[in-house]
Amino acid sequence: MLGDRRLFDDMARVASGAAGALGGLRSRMEEELRDQAERFLLRMNLVTREEYEVVSALAQKARSEQELLAERVAALEARFRDEPDRPKRGPAKAKPASRKPASPKPAAKRRAGGPAL
Repeated sequence: MLGDRRLFDDMARVASGAAGALGGLRSRMEEELRDQAERFLLRMNLVTREEYEVVSALAQKARSEQELLAERVAALEARFRDEPDRPKRGPAKAKPASRKPASPKPAAKRRAGGPAL
């Protein structure tokens, strides 16, 4: 009976050691898998959460500014549409640029017998 007890104790120790070894193997495999996934994501050139949040905030700010400008334009259009005494004008035409004729440059004076300056 004492021999059976020792056998069961030995088997329990072996099973406990195997469980510990499997637990260590599991954690090592998880670390390797995490490292592989991280390297894969780095190769894909994905953005980080912080970069995404910064760009998202910039886009939201630009969108709100665009909405404000659209409201201002609509208000200005309504104001000009509602003023009947103001003459209606078409789009502004650009005036052609007046060009001055190029003035001739005075010829350089030369000294008699000397080099040209």
